[in-house]
Amino acid sequence: MAIRGEFSSRIGFVLAAAGSAVGLGNIWGFPTKVASNGGAAFVLVYLLLAFVLAYPVLMAELIIGRSTRSNMVDALGKISGSYVGRATGIWGCVTVSLILAFYAIVGGWMLVYFADSAVRLVGLQSASDWLLTSSVTRNVIFCAIFMMLTAYIVVGGVKAGIEKWSVRLMPTLVILILALIVYVSMQPGAGEGWSAYLVPDFSRVLDPDLLINAMGQAFFSMSLGVGTMLVYGSYLSKKENLPTIGASVALVDIGVAVIAGMLIIPSMYVALNNGVEIFTPEGALIQGDTLIFKVLPALFDTIGTVGVLVSFTFFALMAIAAVTSSISMLEVPVAFLVESKGLKRGAAVVFMTALIFVLSCIIIFNFEMLFGFVIALTTEYSQPLLGLTLCIFAGWVWRRDAILAELKEGNENVEHGLFWKIWPWYVRFVCPVIIALMFYRSVF
Repeated sequence: MAIRGEFSSRIGFVLAAAGSAVGLGNIWGFPTKVASNGGAAFVLVYLLLAFVLAYPVLMAELIIGRSTRSNMVDALGKISGSYVGRATGIWGCVTVSLILAFYAIVGGWMLVYFADSAVRLVGLQSASDWLLTSSVTRNVIFCAIFMMLTAYIVVGGVKAGIEKWSVRLMPTLVILILALIVYVSMQPGAGEGWSAYLVPDFSRVLDPDLLINAMGQAFFSMSLGVGTMLVYGSYLSKKENLPTIGASVALVDIGVAVIAGMLIIPSMYVALNNGVEIFTPEGALIQGDTLIFKVLPALFDTIGTVGVLVSFTFFALMAIAAVTSSISMLEVPVAFLVESKGLKRGAAVVFMTALIFVLSCIIIFNFEMLFGFVIALTTEYSQPLLGLTLCIFAGWVWRRDAILAELKEGNENVEHGLFWKIWPWYVRFVCPVIIALMFYRSVF
């Protein structure tokens, strides 16, 4: 039995867990959802739902992980005492592998645009033309590079890999966002973007679509349901006070989403001021990949020579956000292979990286048919159902005295605090109902 890794510091854990949560969804999904759903009204609803819905599920994952000190399959097997738990764990591993398969393609695109900015800085126009022409070859090459970067970090294990790189990459990410905010805010047109982002339209607050959007964003941006937080929690020291450390992760994740909005929305209005189209024919703000790969590069082109530097910084930021999430996803099946199947870490990382890369290639070769399908299957169907199942395990299957004993490891007086008065019944009754309603709304 190999000795399990452990995070060496609280800040190391918070940055790694927040890095897992801070992905491309925070940076390209959150800002446009804000602008399309009543500006600051959406931010307020999102902040509320992040703590009302996402934080309790995050806590369920952290508590299960740290108590069982195992990967997702063994952890759910232990607390349920049955093969149903193990089957749920395997379902989580499959889901997270499929998410990483499409995520690696998008991560590869970030590297493409980062490389393009680099070659344009040195004046290699032909290389830039090749990079910006979408092709199967280009997509496969850059997806492979992205997976190798991810594997390189995960091979190092918890302390020398995940923690070491999270502590470097996350502060870099925040510094880059803040530097770009300062630059963009000084451009003409930025003021309109700030008001679109920060001025609330309170008439929209109870709009069911806004609520569903905000709930989905809160849930998926914290990468819940697929075992990443459970596995990271299993590497957490017993001395840590779980409710406060979970709140720290939630706050960092929300904070990065909010400051990403301060960058993206003003950037879009600067682009509009420079003659770039930022609205769809229906009048909504352009979002998703079109925003990142069409609108913002068009903006960078309008700012002249500085634009290439701004583009370089922006896509470095996007690549870092992608990698901090992908390492946590790869760790979920790797931890299972190392602990349950007895593989050496290096072999487990190589096997899973190769398998996920093959899945990515299948998606690339059948892009029109599979890309959207895999995203919907994993993030709209599988992830909420896994979150629901985790609530059922934490609220109904696992004994309350065992949960309390685990929480007392880091705080002896936890049962007299607010967290223990609310969380057990909340995760038992409220969370499953809200998640089930959200799932029903998004599907039907």
